[in-house]
Amino acid sequence: MIKKITALTLFLTLTVSFAFTAYTPAETALPVKEVTASNEVAEPTAEEKIDLLYETFAALNSNMPSRVSFTYALTGYNKLEAEEKIKNRLLSIVDFSLPSTEKRLWILDMETNEVLYHTYVSHGKNTGGNMATKFSNTPNSLQSSLGFYVTAETYYGKNGLSLFIDGMEEGYNSNARERYVVIHGADYAKEDSIKRLGRLGRSYGCPAVPTEVSKEIINKIKGGSALFIYHTSEDYLANSTYINSQAV
Repeated sequence: MIKKITALTLFLTLTVSFAFTAYTPAETALPVKEVTASNEVAEPTAEEKIDLLYETFAALNSNMPSRVSFTYALTGYNKLEAEEKIKNRLLSIVDFSLPSTEKRLWILDMETNEVLYHTYVSHGKNTGGNMATKFSNTPNSLQSSLGFYVTAETYYGKNGLSLFIDGMEEGYNSNARERYVVIHGADYAKEDSIKRLGRLGRSYGCPAVPTEVSKEIINKIKGGSALFIYHTSEDYLANSTYINSQAV
């Protein structure tokens, strides 16, 4: 009886041993690595990150700038931030490809993903009528200037509280301070002007905003926030170093 039990025990032991021997760690190591590698998630590209941020803003806000202007604005904003020029994490986008009869200024809070303001903004007298078509960095041109700016300090002038904006792009807006291209309030930037003239009134090159919100806007964005003035200008889009890494 003891011999039978011993034989049975030996048989079961060998059977169990063979069963486990069939699945060794050495044989399963390669498939495990392959599965892990195939499930790795690639780091999103800069463009994908901007797209995701746009969708986040769009989900929270009903009025948004175009995806194109937003993409360019974020590209430049990220470069300004990398250069440590941003002290106030707001981004203002002016879309001068739109007519002056439309609200074409958006002020975005980059921390809360909120659109804080969406309002009218005027362009320069010699930039165009209802549509902005011509731009310049030249003093006394009375034209608007494209590109990226960083807001600076305020002062009181003939238009009341005004805000200096320093152009970051040589050849496009670098003479902004010399030209006194500033943000200020103006009655001609109100909707009443559209009803009377069929368009907004025009500035001497300044991005002028309605007087009823000018002080709020100026005090909100002053002190190192980013401003991007966008247009479909082929020259600017091809040569701006802030939106085009290939530009020299």
